[in-house]
Amino acid sequence: MTGVDPDRLDDQQLMRELETIHRTRHDTLLHGSNDALRTHNVRMAELEGEYLRRHPRRPVAPGRTRDGARERVFGGSV
Repeated sequence: MTGVDPDRLDDQQLMRELETIHRTRHDTLLHGSNDALRTHNVRMAELEGEYLRRHPRRPVAPGRTRDGARERVFGGSV
């Protein structure tokens, strides 16, 4: 594992780590070695998993669901 175990981070630290890893994702994908990308994948999954564990009832925007996406594409009922 790289970094502090996500369950040891307080909420503010967890959000900071998530913001950083999402910000660096594109650059790692385009320019990182295979090892760097694997490490990034593992760390991102750990951090996101911890966030979801802490916030199982997080608000979900209707447009971010499958039905909401279909509504945008097809412009009506599905």
